[in-house]
Amino acid sequence: MVTLRLACRYAFSDGVPRRSLVVALVVGTVLNLINQGDALFGAMPINWFKITLTYFVPYAVCTYGAVSFRIRKMRA
Repeated sequence: MVTLRLACRYAFSDGVPRRSLVVALVVGTVLNLINQGDALFGAMPINWFKITLTYFVPYAVCTYGAVSFRIRKMRA
């Protein structure tokens, strides 16, 4: 049985945070330019919550993918 402790250990080991951060920076930047380009270039007010969330979601998805891969590999 997979525990939360094991999943957290996988999430913070073997370069997972760094890879997730790189993915979040690339994907989050592209998504922010698409979704909030008007605000970023001065036509509208910036929604900082949306900007933060747009970077957090790819980070979480990438980390989840890495953790689930390692758990599946451990079980095999």
